[in-house]
Amino acid sequence: MTHFKDISCGELRAADIDRTIRIAGWVDRRRDHGGVIFIDLRDSKGIIQVVVSPENSAAYNIAQRVRAEWVLGLEGIVKSRTDETKNPDLPTGEIEFIPTHINVLNEAETPPFSLHEPGEVDESLRLQYRYLDLRRPDAMQVLRLRHAVVSYIRNFFSEKDFIEVETPTLIRSTPEGARDFLVPSRLQPGEFFALPQSPQILKELLMVAGTERYFQIARCYRDEDFRANRVAEHTQLDMEMAFVDESDVMALVEELYIEIATRFGGGKKISEVPFPRLDYADCIERYGTDRPDLRFGLEFSDVGMIFKGSEFKVFSSALENNGQIKAICVKGQSGMARRAIDSLVEVARSAGAGGLVNIGFSETGEIRSPVSRFLSDQELTLLKEKTGATNGDMLFLAAGSHEIVSETLALVREELAVRLDLRDPEIFAFAWVTGFPLLEWKVEENRWDATHNPFSGFFEDEENSLEKDPSGVRARQYDLVLNGEEIGGGSIRINKRSDLLRVLKLMGHTESEINKRFGVLLQALDYGAPPMGGVGAGIDRLIMQLIGTSNIRDVIAFPKASSGSDPLMDAPSPVAAEQLKELGLQLDPELGSN
Repeated sequence: MTHFKDISCGELRAADIDRTIRIAGWVDRRRDHGGVIFIDLRDSKGIIQVVVSPENSAAYNIAQRVRAEWVLGLEGIVKSRTDETKNPDLPTGEIEFIPTHINVLNEAETPPFSLHEPGEVDESLRLQYRYLDLRRPDAMQVLRLRHAVVSYIRNFFSEKDFIEVETPTLIRSTPEGARDFLVPSRLQPGEFFALPQSPQILKELLMVAGTERYFQIARCYRDEDFRANRVAEHTQLDMEMAFVDESDVMALVEELYIEIATRFGGGKKISEVPFPRLDYADCIERYGTDRPDLRFGLEFSDVGMIFKGSEFKVFSSALENNGQIKAICVKGQSGMARRAIDSLVEVARSAGAGGLVNIGFSETGEIRSPVSRFLSDQELTLLKEKTGATNGDMLFLAAGSHEIVSETLALVREELAVRLDLRDPEIFAFAWVTGFPLLEWKVEENRWDATHNPFSGFFEDEENSLEKDPSGVRARQYDLVLNGEEIGGGSIRINKRSDLLRVLKLMGHTESEINKRFGVLLQALDYGAPPMGGVGAGIDRLIMQLIGTSNIRDVIAFPKASSGSDPLMDAPSPVAAEQLKELGLQLDPELGSN
């Protein structure tokens, strides 16, 4: 295998008994049992127990000195463990290694935290010493899983006659909804490159060039605030096809994800194949979000018609102001504690709602609600019929504008799923969401903006409404959702200059801005651009779902901290004045100096 090792520690098995071999790795643990020293030796493939007895004085003397994380090279014999010492929880648990020689390849300082209890360590400290944190078998297993998934993706598309093309990471700034990371140019002082938010324009140019089937495992950058599932730099599967419509792209992507979930999902089941197709407007009506978690119900019921003319002013005034009233029925929770209800009210207020109405129907039919005196028997009867509530159930109702009600109940629904443990961790609930509006009105900016990006196509039977009623035009967009997370999205692109110009002008771009930002694409569309479509799908979020973590930093080798900084490399950091001068840059004095 190498000069230092014939086999990896974690690959040794009972079939290797009585073999004389060389192994090497790090000391995971050392235990002195009154004369016999046990060393758990770890490498990237796993752990083997090393047993050193005083009979081999040279090896024993070295074993007495070694400490955790020292690097050792050993030569010796594989032996069977006794029945009482076998460890069924360890792949190498039937055997042990008896060294004839131990060579200390490198000593090590005591790590700043325990590698066996990472959950008790501050995240910034773990990231500062990420090269130690990655020594944990769980962390290394994630890297291996990620490698296997990406390798499978590459093979999948290669077998489908796609070619992998690397696109530049220094491009023109063309904001797609988030801020660009800018890179100053030394050779063109005062001008800047940008790091790509996606290879969108470039992959469309590849279709114009006649590539027809392209893919890339692309690095993408967005200068936006960090979240548990979002970082400034991420990796995505980027794919584009020519001469296709939505069904072609979605079918291929669905085939890929079914295979990935089956091969790498650890035995988890896909809830429905083919993946459900959900309409955007219907998603908002039923779940308050365009990325619903379909592993549980708690769908919304529109109960506004029941309360027209209601004595309860919160409800009647919401309807008078063109708002709505919606309810969630929670089965078997009529006896929910007051403290739990109050905390849900706070969740609702965090979404901008004035509050959250609760109505419980006890097992005996008694109504338990702080607003029960305002509700008639007829309203309560109709409410049960509309929501499907029965005795023993609890209703939560929100009233207000459509946006507030959707956001409020979406948060309440998610919170209830956590508290009541409604998410099945053994299920992959995929879904496609389609029918997005092409444009949305930005009140503060007094203009239309693309709901996804300006390159999404629109349906021919709606194009006459584009200037008359932009809000009614749907994009040929499709998002892939998994367990309540958007893991990818794409569209059939605009492939005609005139159509792209119409959209860009509706978004408020001037002719000058259009030519500066999108001129190369507009020009290319004049030279025979084919019908085309594709996707950009996050690799990081996919791996998160495969291993069942909610923290994106768990699946990235060297992630940034939640603050956006890099504790490992101490970045971002000041640069020398000479570098700034060379780039023609001068810092704002209020930002300090280096």
